[in-house]
Amino acid sequence: MHEETLSRRAFLRRGALTALGASALAGCGSASTTSSASRSTSTTQAHTATTQTATTTSTQAGPPSAAEWSALRESLSGTLVLPAETSYPDAKLVYDLRFEQATPAAIAYCASATDVQRVVDFARHHAIAPIPRCGGHSYAGYSTGSGLIVDVSPMASVSVAGSTATVGAGTRLVDLYTALANAGVLVAGGSCPTVGIAGLALGGGVGVLGRKYGLTADAIESLRVVTADGRLLRADAASEPDLYWASRGGGGRNFGIVTSLDFTAAPIPPLALFTLEFPWAAADDLLGAWTQWIAHAPDELWSNCLLLSAAAGGLIARATGVYVGEVAPLAALVGQLATAVGAAPSTNYVRADTYLQAMLVEAGCAEITLAQCHLSAPASAGTLPRAAFAAKSAYFSAPPPPAAVTAAVESFQRELPSLGGGLVFDACGGAINAVAADATAFVHRDALCQLQMSASWGPAASAATTNAAQAWLGETASVLARHTNGQAYQNYLDPTLTDWQAAYYGANLPRLRRVKRAYDPDDVWSFPQSIPPS
Repeated sequence: MHEETLSRRAFLRRGALTALGASALAGCGSASTTSSASRSTSTTQAHTATTQTATTTSTQAGPPSAAEWSALRESLSGTLVLPAETSYPDAKLVYDLRFEQATPAAIAYCASATDVQRVVDFARHHAIAPIPRCGGHSYAGYSTGSGLIVDVSPMASVSVAGSTATVGAGTRLVDLYTALANAGVLVAGGSCPTVGIAGLALGGGVGVLGRKYGLTADAIESLRVVTADGRLLRADAASEPDLYWASRGGGGRNFGIVTSLDFTAAPIPPLALFTLEFPWAAADDLLGAWTQWIAHAPDELWSNCLLLSAAAGGLIARATGVYVGEVAPLAALVGQLATAVGAAPSTNYVRADTYLQAMLVEAGCAEITLAQCHLSAPASAGTLPRAAFAAKSAYFSAPPPPAAVTAAVESFQRELPSLGGGLVFDACGGAINAVAADATAFVHRDALCQLQMSASWGPAASAATTNAAQAWLGETASVLARHTNGQAYQNYLDPTLTDWQAAYYGANLPRLRRVKRAYDPDDVWSFPQSIPPS
């Protein structure tokens, strides 16, 4: 195929915009790791602990006194931030600016599993909802609330021994990929650099290497979990197998707070990236051709098709991808797509890259330092902004018919062009679909592609603007729903879904409810879309 002459800087800028459309505008999403007020359920006999003894007491005291808060602070190897402290306004923030008005009772930065146990015990003793927080990217704002935030971000170490990577639950993806690259191995994961690994993995974990290596959840060998009664359990195929099963796709914090995970890592192969961009007039042809093309693509190729609004920057029709292998076979595959579209691309770019550089391109961080590729915060070199956004998701089991393709493109004739966001179709299949739907809690094993629908706006947006964004999302999802398989991604929590239990978990829901009953019979880890006990 013909490669357009394009400077490295121009390519990286295109990659940054791709990442903005695919992740930042969709909230850089990860699984919910939070709680709201607990639901009351009857208690059944809990299973026998296989590791550390529970610390939680059954007695509930009143609201904690200043002395009790002080005692909690002194007991932690991490730090505790209370509302009266100057660091509180920043400590309470999560990724989505829509939820910046939340006022947690406190934020506990836990530096160890013991810290987590002590904070959970304290919260339960004082009848405060414990709210786990990893990266704070919950689409529905479930990473914050009025309870006690149990923040695991200080647990961010990464070590590699042979083919196993041991990762602290609070590790951000950019730091994970950096550490893995230095060790010469990879773990498949998402593109958003500031997402926490635990939230991503617990809900499944889709990403640009998934068709070759599977979900992030598929690579979990074992994990350490603090349960609602304060036990620290190790879950793997032999020990706590039901908890291990549920933690690979069951969603964040339904069963406890993960403190660390062991992943099977793979040696880093050669990688190549591509970008094809077309005039907006070819958007129908691109989407239709892409869905047919990816259905027959080799497992080594992951790709997405992006129909985006860059607000004042106009409308974008683009396909990008990552290939596990050399440039030449990727160039041939991209040439097939370009030919199928039938229009001349304005950008046609293929190049080899290292693993870390490829992940930085996908994250939109290829032109900044690793230190800058973090959220902006006091005493941090991070430069990435938070965002206000809303999103929905869906799955296609087969290429959508022409009517669906036309409807997707025509959706841009409504309110969205004045905002940022759009539609991102991410390829599934390959190694993801090679796993049986009931082998893990992640049920979406027959999809051709996943659709992200998102709209974002600035912090000063009016109520009319946010309402228009929500209306656009709702109408677009409704129009396309007849062509999808009725499922939705549990890491892209959508509080507007009415049948979310079936959409997220399908036939795996009954077993998930049984696991919930065994490990959280009192429904301590409760939020509006948490799995209810059976």
